[in-house]
Amino acid sequence: MSDSVNSKQEDRRDFLKAGGLVAGITLAPGLLFYGVAQSRAPEEGVSSRQRWGMLIDTTKCADGCNDCVTACNTENGLSGKTGPQDSQWIRKLNVKDLHTGYVQSLPMMCQHCENPPCVDVCPTGASTKRADGIVLVDRHACIGCRYCMMACPYKARSFVHEPLHDQKPDVPRGKGCVESCTFCVQRVDKGEQPACVEACDAKGHKAMVFGDLKDPQSAISRALKSTDSVEVRADLALGTGVRYQGI
Repeated sequence: MSDSVNSKQEDRRDFLKAGGLVAGITLAPGLLFYGVAQSRAPEEGVSSRQRWGMLIDTTKCADGCNDCVTACNTENGLSGKTGPQDSQWIRKLNVKDLHTGYVQSLPMMCQHCENPPCVDVCPTGASTKRADGIVLVDRHACIGCRYCMMACPYKARSFVHEPLHDQKPDVPRGKGCVESCTFCVQRVDKGEQPACVEACDAKGHKAMVFGDLKDPQSAISRALKSTDSVEVRADLALGTGVRYQGI
């Protein structure tokens, strides 16, 4: 083999080594950023002995009230814009009973299903359900195919179209990724309530109850035992973690 060929192969090996180093440097900030976020919510502390859920009393949810939406946007670093290309993790809807004409306002977010269709269709495993029932998207595994958005019957997921700035350090987001309500997992894993629930209580509405569905003594379990509630699209048998009262 000629010296010129040997030289070219050595140059190629050096280039590939340099490329690997650059790739490592490029990936490191994202990996470290993700690591910091996850260190606040270690997976090893998650147990199937819990199942987080939410009960929403629509009779206390006033038309035009957006306190829960505002709190979600502030907590998770969302813009608050409601255009077709903007992220909305929780949105207010008006639902109408076609038989009586009765209209009721309610917040709609990821329902954190027991059998989430978003997880079933995800080709990379980016959509996952934790042992405690919280459904999440790993932005490092998400390829932006949006199959999960098509599979979700609640239209609860958003796609990030534009670069993001001034992000919250414990709520990593990324352009080209799908995202949705996380039940404010960064708060729940520290023993706190989701931001929407906290804001609703602070405003005196008290329309939202969050807690462990498997704990018979939790406030949500007691409320579900004493109150009729429904799942949105119960016919799909998804086993939603979010239940509604008054619809």
